[in-house]
Amino acid sequence: MRNVKAKRGGYAVGALAGALVLMVTTAGCSTSPAKADSPKSPVAGSGAASADPTPAVSAATIAIEPANGATGVKPAGEVKVSAGNGKLTSVKVTGPDGIEVPGDLSSDGTGWTPKAGLAVSTAYTVDALAQDAKGVVVNARSTFTTLTPDKEAGTGDNIADNGEYGVGMIVSVSFKRAVKNKDAVLAGITFEASDGTVVKGHWFNEKRLDFRPENYWTPGTKVTIHYKLKNVETAPGVYGDVDKDEPFTIGRSQISTVDVATHKMAVVRDGQQVDSVAFTAGKAGYDTWNGVMVVEAKEGTTRMTSAGVTKEGSGDEYDLVVPHAMRLTDSGTYVHGNSWSGSAIGRSNASHGCIGVTDTTAGSPSTPAGKLYDSSLVGDVFKVVNSKGPVVSADNGLGGWNLPWGQW
Repeated sequence: MRNVKAKRGGYAVGALAGALVLMVTTAGCSTSPAKADSPKSPVAGSGAASADPTPAVSAATIAIEPANGATGVKPAGEVKVSAGNGKLTSVKVTGPDGIEVPGDLSSDGTGWTPKAGLAVSTAYTVDALAQDAKGVVVNARSTFTTLTPDKEAGTGDNIADNGEYGVGMIVSVSFKRAVKNKDAVLAGITFEASDGTVVKGHWFNEKRLDFRPENYWTPGTKVTIHYKLKNVETAPGVYGDVDKDEPFTIGRSQISTVDVATHKMAVVRDGQQVDSVAFTAGKAGYDTWNGVMVVEAKEGTTRMTSAGVTKEGSGDEYDLVVPHAMRLTDSGTYVHGNSWSGSAIGRSNASHGCIGVTDTTAGSPSTPAGKLYDSSLVGDVFKVVNSKGPVVSADNGLGGWNLPWGQW
């Protein structure tokens, strides 16, 4: 997903000085004056009214925050309408589109606040009515403009619009700037699944938020991510930068169990085993991770070096170009084609942690590695068992399935 940056523009507003507390009354009315020669005309000095009565003035007052003409208003927490010596009878806050902002009236009728944050870079008008104990009405109007963010969160994820993914797919949302208001961001990202699957988010740190259901997705499920972050203050002075719907689909199920003890991989598609693939895994000291790993990228032909994996001068250095590479972890675990360990594949473990499958040097679609690669989707599950290595960390690649649901 590409980061989305909306074009923002300010709106001119009227300038009225000071905080707003207005009181207005309505004038009376009368019938046409009687003719001078009419017997029903008032007689001078008779005590009959000769003019309209003085209009009643409401004891109620209305205060609107922020002040009229204010600019740079935060979209959350700064808008409030209150009544004194009376109760609010109507509050309407509207943007340039004329749509009313939903709000909550206090139980005693003296206060009103918006139910959710307003939009950034937007001009709003507030119209309010209140009445006193005698029913005399007062009205007030104010305009203000919300701020235009100087800093944005820099939001991205690992989903392509209308992409198809395996049943183990975890949606990982990243932020370029650290998120402090995690609950507000979490509330601004929701999932809609065609089968009603419940999806939960888990923060791994201030810049990474992953989402998954309790169990693997059901094949064929259509999912839409709803992003509503543009008006969310993700950290002091920093705002979200994306409002969009992002649809994707879950494809067929393919779960491969990688048994390091037998050097055989059972490939199960839609509940039926369709292949048994020989492989070589990590040797002693470079043991392959145990646990559930998910294909996070199909990289094809990839260069792999021992930098950061082996010690210089250990004799274990390598610099290889490998075909049919599928990344399983951020730390560098792959399922990939292997043309140099023929005697070990299916018999022993000889790699530096990766899962090597028989292939040619350049990679062939007819080899076991080529067939496995072509049949795989990003989001497919590889579950490693019986390795002497530890269980892969939940934040290493899309390893979230290794974290119990109760801790997610």
